[in-house]
Amino acid sequence: MKLAIVTDAWEPQVNGVVTTLKITRETLVRQGHTVRVFEPSGFKSVPCPSYPEIRLALNPGGSLKKSLASYGPEAVHIATEGPMGLAARALCKNKRWAFTTSYHTQFPEYIRKRYPVPLWASYMFLRWFHSASACTMVGTPYMEKLMRLRGFENLVRWPRGVDTGVFKPDKRASIPDPRPIWIYVGRVSVEKNIEAFLKLDLPGTKYVIGHGPAYHALRKAYREVRFAGYKFGEELASYLAASDVFVFPSKTDTFGIVMLEAMACGTPVAAYPVTGPIDVVRNRVTGCLDKDLGQAALDALELDPEDCRNQALEYTWESATHMFLSNITPVINGRHVQEKGHSRQAGDSS
Repeated sequence: MKLAIVTDAWEPQVNGVVTTLKITRETLVRQGHTVRVFEPSGFKSVPCPSYPEIRLALNPGGSLKKSLASYGPEAVHIATEGPMGLAARALCKNKRWAFTTSYHTQFPEYIRKRYPVPLWASYMFLRWFHSASACTMVGTPYMEKLMRLRGFENLVRWPRGVDTGVFKPDKRASIPDPRPIWIYVGRVSVEKNIEAFLKLDLPGTKYVIGHGPAYHALRKAYREVRFAGYKFGEELASYLAASDVFVFPSKTDTFGIVMLEAMACGTPVAAYPVTGPIDVVRNRVTGCLDKDLGQAALDALELDPEDCRNQALEYTWESATHMFLSNITPVINGRHVQEKGHSRQAGDSS
């Protein structure tokens, strides 16, 4: 298959969306498929307001149209709802190409934390955006349920995976700080609700791995916390394996791959019972979910690291990519039907 993935999120950004798309592309290529990612670096771009490390493509429509037409994909997957995604959506509608989309981020909640934009307005835009796709891929059953309640249709499942060869318990870093070691890994920004973790009255030492727009302010405000910046691959795995509990304070993530990475290292998770954790964590087995995050963290200390590792082994990128392909295959067939002049069109529902 010759696949085009269009996304506003790509390197050098560090987040779950980029991780998912990169590994999915790599897995597909290993399986013999041709995959090209169309992302902002190939277009004129501007910094995202209040989040300058994210670059937004500036009027990418004309250039994207030429690039996609020259590439000639059999299938188009639109991963994000930003300028790149909007341009690709318009192009596919104009050419009567069926396409798929995915829902990675609860943008209405993210935006609401930064600007006074009502949730109903943001969700109205998202329903419009995804209504034209043949199917919209979501990460978990609970996220699918919430989206259906908000009026989204044509939802299918696309789970995530973890590299258990990199993330494993025997790669422990030497951490000399007082235990227990509580660790957070992810973007350091307001939408991640990270201060809910930083404010907890817990024994031992807290670590924050990652960076983002709130990094310097939080590092100054919480001097007792170890802010270690970005860590990747085996170095990240060594920190996770050396920690006692991974604390995940976010209330807006749609999945949370880093929870799988922690569990693969034998480290249990403490989180709120919300989207992401409620599907990824087996409560009181591989993590603890509680409205009281501090209590969840303390309770997670009692869990068996082997149970965490065993659950992570169930999530492979190969199986996740297989499901991604199974969602796309009917759309390819639908596009062929359109080209033969039949009236029924996959994804023509806007």
